[in-house]
Amino acid sequence: MSATNTTQLTKAPQKVKGPRGIAYNPRFYRALEIFPGFLTWSIVLAPFYLSFVAPVFFAYAIIAFDLYWLLKSVRMSYGLILAYRRYKSAKEFDWGKRMDQLNDIEGALADCTSQYNSKHRLSLSALLSFSPTAREKAIRDKTMRADMTYLENLNEHKGLLLRPADIYQLIVMPSYIVDFDIVRPSIEAVKNSLYDPKKVIFVLAYEERGGKESEKKALTLAKEYADDFAYFEAIKHPDGIPGELRGKGANITYAAKQILPWITQKGYNPSNVIVTTLDEDNRVDQNYFAALTVAYCSDPNRLHRSFQPIVMFLNNIWDAAAPMRVIASGNSFWNMVEMTRPHRLRNFASHAQGLQSLIDTDFWTVTSVVEDGHQFWRSYFTYDGDHSVVPVYTPIYHDAILADSYRKTFKGQFVQLRRWAWGISDFPYVVTESIKNKRIPFWNKVVQTFRLLEGHVSWATAPLILLYYAWLPLVINPGYRSIVLAHQLPVMASRILTFATVGLFSSIWISLLLLPPRPARYKRRRLVSMLAQWVLLPFTTIAFGAMAALNAQTRLMLGKYREEFDVTPKSVKK
Repeated sequence: MSATNTTQLTKAPQKVKGPRGIAYNPRFYRALEIFPGFLTWSIVLAPFYLSFVAPVFFAYAIIAFDLYWLLKSVRMSYGLILAYRRYKSAKEFDWGKRMDQLNDIEGALADCTSQYNSKHRLSLSALLSFSPTAREKAIRDKTMRADMTYLENLNEHKGLLLRPADIYQLIVMPSYIVDFDIVRPSIEAVKNSLYDPKKVIFVLAYEERGGKESEKKALTLAKEYADDFAYFEAIKHPDGIPGELRGKGANITYAAKQILPWITQKGYNPSNVIVTTLDEDNRVDQNYFAALTVAYCSDPNRLHRSFQPIVMFLNNIWDAAAPMRVIASGNSFWNMVEMTRPHRLRNFASHAQGLQSLIDTDFWTVTSVVEDGHQFWRSYFTYDGDHSVVPVYTPIYHDAILADSYRKTFKGQFVQLRRWAWGISDFPYVVTESIKNKRIPFWNKVVQTFRLLEGHVSWATAPLILLYYAWLPLVINPGYRSIVLAHQLPVMASRILTFATVGLFSSIWISLLLLPPRPARYKRRRLVSMLAQWVLLPFTTIAFGAMAALNAQTRLMLGKYREEFDVTPKSVKK
């Protein structure tokens, strides 16, 4: 199977060859770049037009949208609670035992069956009538039965599975300017996880443009951790390689290609190597690699999968400013909710994929600032639609935005969200590739393309619709004020949205449950601000979320392309 070429472009292509050797039509591609921004601005400006030509129709449309938002809020609250329960279950699960079982499925199944048959089995329907001791025993037996069923299912296709003992983990960690205070704790988290570090290959991918001091620190870390892992290397990404956009994708692709000969020399099968990309502030949960290994080894179609952990922006949540805490929590919750809908799940931030899969796609894109989301589409078209993302309910902890001043912090947060929103630049790529690839079912391509477009357009427009659509016609159209519906609409919209805010309470509750231990430098009253911060949600959603998405789509529409990866400011409060 041929690899998909890197066709995510920073500029409208001039007869650029596609993955099938067919040249893109630059005018058509450019029209596709314009379309999302045009659609978004049409929705944003619609009330100024519809308030005069069709005010009644517009009023009913607003009510319908508010009801839709109410249902969506309920669905998101349910998804968040479900994701939290799965997260807690994954945190408490014995992943080491599961890896041992996968190493010898037949032996594990025989042992589990023997233990189960030797115990007295009780029905869950009678639990309430049992004493606490009997109830505990019944639950234990039921869990054992579920474990036995799981092993029986694996045993039926054991020839397609891998043994965890044969798996190696490859970590690629890009860094622009290496900072010991940020990078070292992330390396330590990998080293101290409940996974054998001698089965981990660690690559610190640093940039030449970071300067000599950064290079010196990278080489110091390579020397410091040389004996802690199977292999540790600091690889310098040269600046100014033709055809590359300065950024994370180019850096990690260069590093992975440089380490590949070492992996081949060692005789490791690329299908037995799992690659995880970690930003320099990312700290893995102690169960992450074990849970990832189990998911990878037990999936017969593993090479057509990406694996997505829960991304939680909690490392420095106590230190971050209140608006940044709200945004960080919201970003964590969005990722958790998406985990419960695998059909919508896409690569985001830290993610994993088999090394052979990355070889098939020529690694990550070197011409886009959104290498994570774009990698899904590269894999999707490389494998003719046979690609999906598997949720792994163990977290990787990220930093919330924190710079040395409020101005830099606010700017850094906006730039980060704008970079994520630049994922809309995948839209023309997805449409053109969908047209060319006839092997993917038509409706599959339509649904996937619609989800991409709808997600980004809603990101930019939904907060604005909720903000001013209900009352704007009443303000700008004097004739509309004589209609009874004109005065009822703001009231009805307000009541509907009040019900929708019920979901906010589940967000607040789970945000408190997820909080890491309070640093000793903060008094207990700091927790009060953690609760009060949520009054900022409307402000952060519009000023940072909607405006960042609107900015990204407008820039793409006007042809103001992203020429360089916007580095997120990171600092440690001591």
